[in-house]
This record gives sequence, C-alpha cells and structure tokens, in this order.
Amino acid sequence: MKEIQNYFPDLTENQTLQFNKIADLYKDWNQKINVVSRKDIDEIYTRHVLHALAIAKINPFLPETEILDVGTGGGFPGIPLAILFPECKFTLVDSIGKKIKVVDEVVEGLGLTNVTTINDRVENIDAQFEFIVSRAVAAMQTFTHWVKGKISSTNRHERRNGILYLKGGDLSEELAAYTNVEVFNLEELFNLSFFETKKLVYLPRKK
Repeated sequence: MKEIQNYFPDLTENQTLQFNKIADLYKDWNQKINVVSRKDIDEIYTRHVLHALAIAKINPFLPETEILDVGTGGGFPGIPLAILFPECKFTLVDSIGKKIKVVDEVVEGLGLTNVTTINDRVENIDAQFEFIVSRAVAAMQTFTHWVKGKISSTNRHERRNGILYLKGGDLSEELAAYTNVEVFNLEELFNLSFFETKKLVYLPRKK
C-alpha cells in the first residue's frame, strides 16, 4: 500500500481504506478462483494496482467520464481506477464468467458504486465510451478491431478520446501502422524495477 501512497499522496480517507482492502479481498478470492498469478498476489500493489494507476498519471479523468475496461480479468485496470476516480463511470467487461464473479465480489467488498460489469465479448456491447482501457489482452490491430465504433466523438479532455493500453516490451513493429500513437515509458513515472519494460500506449480516436 505504501507504493500507492508514495505516488498518489492526496488520497481521501475512503480511497485509502479501499486500497488497503484490495490485498485481502484478492488473496481471499484467489484461493477460490485464480485470477491473479500466485507469484503476483504478494506484489499486488506494484504489479497490479500501481500498474493500473499509470493510466491516471498520463490521462486523469474528468468527473462523469465513461470508461470501458476490456478483458478486465480480475478487475485491472478498472477497479483501481474506479477507486481513484469515484465520479467517473466504469464498465468492466470479460468473456469469462468466473472472472466477472470475482470482480463483482471485489467491487461489493470495496463498496464501489461507479462500476458496472458485463460478462460478454466486447464486440457485443452496443455503447460508446470516452476512453477504452485494457492491459495487454491482444495485439493492437486486433484490439482496435474489437472496439471499433465504441469511442465517442465528444471530447472533453486535453487528450482526444481514445485507447489507453498497458503493454510491455518492444512495441515498434506492432505499432508501426499507427501514425498518431503515443507511447509512455512507465519507468519514468514509477522508480521501481517492475516498470523497466512497461509502457502505456495512447491511441486517439480518428477524427
């Protein structure tokens, strides 16, 4: 938890309480349904929570922003972002029912009221969002195909509406086709060895 407070020192009392609860909730649920790798569960604040919150450092969300988390798995990056931005609306989607069950239980345990979950493929969601977030669920070309038409054209942020995608490694070949993409090295945000190869990819909606 200290990792979160180091980089986000202005948390409210309720946010601090919610972040503190995360570790126990996931440890408990992970024994029943494995949604976080066993080697990661003890490092959940660095490898999952802080990793998710990198999005907030690059693109903080205005109140009432609607955000879609695709392939949320155990609830990342959606749940940490929902704690940090209680006035925003998050929709967390995953095609695997047992993962959504865990997400539902964690959301309830944290008392989050700004999260909606959907157990389905993202292609079947008929709605638009200002931003789409995800964590390395597919190559960018595949991912953009999945979410085509789901980014709204009404821009309110400094950055145009688009995709905020957490990935790692060398992305130069994968992103070569995109002329308007921005890539942020997370080691420049967080001085921890885990983030040395981690990146955030921002792909704005086409005008």
